[in-house]
Amino acid sequence: MPHETISQGVLDQTHYRLGPRGDDLAALADLWVAAWQMAMPQIDFSARRTWLITCVKDIEAQGGTTVCAYDGAGEVAGFFLLDLDRGYLEQIVIAPPLFGTGLAPLLIGEAQRLCPGGLTLDVNADNLRALRFYEKAGFQRGEPGVNPVSGLATWRMHWSSTASSIA
Repeated sequence: MPHETISQGVLDQTHYRLGPRGDDLAALADLWVAAWQMAMPQIDFSARRTWLITCVKDIEAQGGTTVCAYDGAGEVAGFFLLDLDRGYLEQIVIAPPLFGTGLAPLLIGEAQRLCPGGLTLDVNADNLRALRFYEKAGFQRGEPGVNPVSGLATWRMHWSSTASSIA
């Protein structure tokens, strides 16, 4: 996957186009597995591919959306899955070579734009990188929880348009 728009770890966001997902759910699932395996290598995300595909289809069938960031070659560099009715960010995924480059703020900013009344998400409590990112994006930690599949501790996080935005 070419990502020539990175220079010294900083993303040139003008070279990325946001748009709806294409027909290739398998490619999104591949990206999802790769990103999650990097973030949490102790879990076999390949075994959860079917869950993701079903989740995307179900949320979109209920009026939700999947927004992708496409690079100059038309490749998906990242995406988010958003339940618009609930203002719930189900997934945000970045290609592993692009971790820390600024693509995630581009995507989260679009999710915030689509849900100006507020967003909620759940994040693994031991995913400190993600917690820092969401807090920087203006999310506040709310209720602790437990992921029903992995059994890992989570935080419910909330963002509202009155909270600070991404710097």
